[in-house]
Amino acid sequence: MTRADYVIRRIAFAFVTVIVAVTLNFVIFRAIPGDAVSALRCERCTVQFKQELRRELGLNKSKLEQYWLYLKDLAHGDLGKSLLTQKPVTTELAEPIENTLPMVALGTLFAIIFGVLVGVISAWRRGTAIDRVGQYTGLAFYSMAPQWLGLLMVLWVASALGLPTAGVKDPVIGLLGNASTWDIVNDRLRHMILPALTIGLVLYGEYALIVRSAMLETLGEDYVLTARAKGLHNWPIVWRHGLRNAMLPIITLIALSLGFIIGGFITVEYVFSYPGIGLAIVQAIDQRDFPILQGAFLLLTMSVIFFNLIADLLYFKFDPRVTL
Repeated sequence: MTRADYVIRRIAFAFVTVIVAVTLNFVIFRAIPGDAVSALRCERCTVQFKQELRRELGLNKSKLEQYWLYLKDLAHGDLGKSLLTQKPVTTELAEPIENTLPMVALGTLFAIIFGVLVGVISAWRRGTAIDRVGQYTGLAFYSMAPQWLGLLMVLWVASALGLPTAGVKDPVIGLLGNASTWDIVNDRLRHMILPALTIGLVLYGEYALIVRSAMLETLGEDYVLTARAKGLHNWPIVWRHGLRNAMLPIITLIALSLGFIIGGFITVEYVFSYPGIGLAIVQAIDQRDFPILQGAFLLLTMSVIFFNLIADLLYFKFDPRVTL
């Protein structure tokens, strides 16, 4: 199988996965008892109002007709309207996603850098005190629930460092028009650093353990022993011969982490009252705003599929055997 055939097959598989994901996203919210309108609770939500709203949303049509309308709307980038605000779902989710992306990206970057570094050093120094410290810290953070670690950050770290524990920005900054760009950026960083650090530490444990395992397997291969016999120094062996050939599981892990970057960490955003997509999902669940939930789940699914496709396309760059 040529590389072109491999790329075409992976793209086709991703396309089929998208169709299945879109269909499941449609079915799940129609399979629950009632519908999006029956959950409304307000003074003006009379029987006549709900019937008119069902007609406006197309909920009085058959499931097959609703599915066809759903696909037509998606083809035009329309995810529907919020039941509460009557604003487009894309508009309602735009700001939460803008808040979530830099925060989760910062935490993921922290986890990738330190997780890979600690995993490589632990494998290189296997059986030493450095290795044991790397394993124990990785296991400790990997086993922690994100919301519990977030509470520890709020109780112990925030006060010690003087960092805010809620929100995405200072509500008064910029009101008088005298805030510089650096002041605004610095304020945003101060608000996102604790939730980002919480996410980064949890992911760090996963990265450190998986990288160590992959490196140990690679460093035991014959070509590594041959490189040592040739007199190469340790670091060239570790980085060029070891890490590069251990990249497949690392690429998979990075793709999975980036795939959930839009979905954020719901529990972490809830603990820090961080107005991201995770908190928006919690609020939509409380308010039974099904179009918001459906749109958020669809965006999360598309993100996971996209980054897994990128990982598949990178595989044959690091391991030509995948195209055999």
